[in-house]
Amino acid sequence: MGYKPINQEMILGDNKRITILNTTIDVLNINETIELVEKYVNTKTPLHLMGVNADKINEVNQNEKMKEIVNSCGIINADGASVVLASKYLEKPLPERVAGINLMMKIIKISEKKSYRIYLLGAKEEVVNTTKDVLEKKFPNLIICGIHNGYFKEEDWKNISNEIKNRKPDFVFVGITSPIKEYLIEYLQNDGNNCVFMGVGGSFDVISGNIPRAPKWMQRANLEWLFRVMCEPKRLFKRYFVGNIVFIKAVIKEKKQQKRENV
Repeated sequence: MGYKPINQEMILGDNKRITILNTTIDVLNINETIELVEKYVNTKTPLHLMGVNADKINEVNQNEKMKEIVNSCGIINADGASVVLASKYLEKPLPERVAGINLMMKIIKISEKKSYRIYLLGAKEEVVNTTKDVLEKKFPNLIICGIHNGYFKEEDWKNISNEIKNRKPDFVFVGITSPIKEYLIEYLQNDGNNCVFMGVGGSFDVISGNIPRAPKWMQRANLEWLFRVMCEPKRLFKRYFVGNIVFIKAVIKEKKQQKRENV
């Protein structure tokens, strides 16, 4: 299916942005992010709420289509401790890591309070159903206007888009693997869905209890990635260990380039 970047004129806010390894990142903490996200909701402006970690930045530099998608997003958060550390090393510091699942849960809490409508898209059927049940139990007044599992083909995208239009959510949380997740979100936005789309990776698995989240001390120590590798070593070892080496080498190279330019 065809792809075209979202019109840059639809990006709200004038917040500061930096660039790391050809990837644009907003200088926002989690509360500033939510404040800006609500502007999109209240003006019915479509938003691809993006979070980038080392793995996503590596992909940006290997996939031109992903590079266009990421850098055209209205909000791009640093969802990785390595990205925040790299920003400090490159002397353009980001305020904090905006963890995707933390941002999602804060948005859901606000959605209950302000009657924003949410839609859950992704994961296995039983996982997304359990996620819905868990969220409704924790947030009794939350409006979950629809759910759909993540097992479908590209030819089904139009039907999913029509379903979302009919349900009229303010937020669509997408728990599908990259890069299909990013391609799908851009398709849905370009098809006229004026809501906030947020890729949430494996958050449905965590919320449903299917996969545990790292203990608080590991989260505080920026070791959540290590806990994930311990839980799913076959799937995640290459991504985190090999991917982080690639990322670190690229950051060091960019630092050397900075020094040459400043001479």
